[in-house]
Amino acid sequence: MPILVDSNVILDVVGGDSPWKKWSSLALEQNADQDLLVNAMIYAELCGNAKSVDEVDGLLMRLNLLLSEIPRAALFLVSKVHLAYRRRGGTRSTGLPDFFIGAHAQALGIPILTRDKARYQTYFPDVSLICP
Repeated sequence: MPILVDSNVILDVVGGDSPWKKWSSLALEQNADQDLLVNAMIYAELCGNAKSVDEVDGLLMRLNLLLSEIPRAALFLVSKVHLAYRRRGGTRSTGLPDFFIGAHAQALGIPILTRDKARYQTYFPDVSLICP
């Protein structure tokens, strides 16, 4: 079964001094027999520290990560869960990436490999999480 890999796990692995580096590296290694996916939001988050698209594409290749398109059903779900978030008092300063990631995983019926489980559990309770 494919697994959607959150940017925090990837950044742990490539970052120099993350306290989560060991856990994240091991989690990727233990799930290497699955298709490990990223989507456009995760890709964009990885670009923040990169010098070029080639660098990010090289990182994906090195870690055996595949870029997966976000299905329209997931995009529709993003609008609904983000509206629920806002109605519960969520601020506009919080970006949408976690909502896109959670909706993508839910639409495909696949788990997310992440260290950030709180929002996913709240807004996507049917999504399985692989986390510490």
